[in-house]
Parts: sequence; structure tokens; C-alpha cells
Amino acid sequence: MLTVTDHNRSFSSLTYVYPVVSRRAGGVSVGINLNPNNACNWHCAYCQVPGLVRGAAPEIDVALLDAELRGFLAALCSGRFMEEHVPPDARVIRDIAFSGNGEPTSSKAFDEIVERVIAARDEAGLAAVPVRLISNGSLIDRPYVQAALKRLALAGGEVWFKFDAGTADDIQRINGIDVDPRTHARRLALCMSLCPTWVQTCVFAWDGARPSQDQIGNYLAMLEYALQQARKNDPSAGLKGVLLYGVARPSYQPEAVHLQRLTPEELDAIASQIRDRLQGEGLTVTVSP
Repeated sequence: MLTVTDHNRSFSSLTYVYPVVSRRAGGVSVGINLNPNNACNWHCAYCQVPGLVRGAAPEIDVALLDAELRGFLAALCSGRFMEEHVPPDARVIRDIAFSGNGEPTSSKAFDEIVERVIAARDEAGLAAVPVRLISNGSLIDRPYVQAALKRLALAGGEVWFKFDAGTADDIQRINGIDVDPRTHARRLALCMSLCPTWVQTCVFAWDGARPSQDQIGNYLAMLEYALQQARKNDPSAGLKGVLLYGVARPSYQPEAVHLQRLTPEELDAIASQIRDRLQGEGLTVTVSP
């Protein structure tokens, strides 16, 4: 049986398509893994990918991906997969998600793949199922990524955009990259202008120290800055919400020794601070311990 604590990419024995029971989506998420080489341009301390390396997606066999997805959607809709592998309370297809073992937008075929995934979804009679991009947002400046996000928006899709911290030092420690947080906030603003966008934020204790009030304040200041930047061109621009989650599954990175889970109460307290600071935005803040 699939569980929320086991997101093994090899479960389906396919190259690009894999199922998970997603605690955030609340049911079956059909994953699209464009990084079977375990390569990512970030190195997040909480990443659950074993053997993670720096790099980009390899060349994708788009025809194989298309065939795998169509076959798997057929098995979900009319076969016995749900009955045999999914707990009874999770037997609903919640989304098709570009996630996997690295940054999906690093595939230069990303726009073509998005087009194919949307077509396969619609032809399977699943047009109401959202297609989601789970991304660190670092490649949003690339024209093919922007074209894909516009395509996602037209198809009712959305982006879950990673934003974990509000200072360069904290981003370096958590995400393993050197970036000015305002630069990343401007990427978030651009993403908001192209496609409905949620911020996804992982929170945890580091060597026993919970996120400080300064760290939470700096993070919220960057979300406010992103909203200000987005509204320069579109006064109605906004976020759909914030997906706040903890470390439910073990990290396979060397930094895992520093990470400890927060309690549900601690996560709820941070969520309350987000709601209070951004109360005029009408944001939904969800918590997944």
C-alpha cells in the first residue's frame, strides 16, 4: 500500500510517472519525474532524494513519458490499482504534479511536456484534476518556463513555489544556494503574474533551535516584497496561499543530522503569524505536520 510517509519513485517501475499518497493534496498525486538522474540545481537540507547531485534534467524521452502517463491514468480510472495499492480514504486522484527528484523546469522540453500532460489528462476524462508544478522557481526567467506557466494557467493549473527563508544566510543553509532573497522574491512575483501560485515553505528546528521571530519576520517581509513587486504591473496580483509543512519523511542529505521536527502546535503558531501579518491578503494558510 502507498502511504504518506513513503514516496518511493520506483513504486510503479516506470521511468517518469509514479504515484504517491500526498498528505498536502489529500489523496493520490500522479507524479511526473523529469529528473530520474537525481540532479537538481538546489541542495535543500530536507530533500528526500538519495544520491542527489547538482545539475539539470537529462534529455527526456517525451514519447515514452506520454505513453506512461496515459497508461497509468487508464489504470487509475478503470483498473484495480486504487483497490490494490491505495488506502480506502485516499482513493481519489487529487492532481498530476511535476515534482520528482530535481527541479522539473530544468528540462528544456518542459513546455512541450506540459502540453502533452494536459492533453493526456483531458483525454482521460480528468479535466477537473489540476496539473501542479512543484518548483524552486529558480528558472522562472527562462522563456520556455514562462510559456509553460501560461499554458498551465489556461488549463486550470497552478504552481507551488518554494520559499523557505528571508535572508541570504538562511537560504544558503536550508537550500544550499547563494541568492539574494529579494531576487527570489522577484521570481515569485513573476510567477504570480503568469500562473496561480502558492508558496510552499518547509519549517523545522535546526540543531534544536526553532525558527526565531527574526527569521519568521524576514521571511514574511520577503512575501510582502514579492506581492508589492507583482502589483507594480497588476494591482490585482496575489498569492493563493501558503503551504506550510514539516519534515514528515527523513532527509537523505548530510545536513539531515541538523533537522528536527516541529510539533503540530509549533507549526500552527507559525501559521497564525503568517495569517496575522498578511491578513489583508485573503490568503489560505494550510499546515501539514
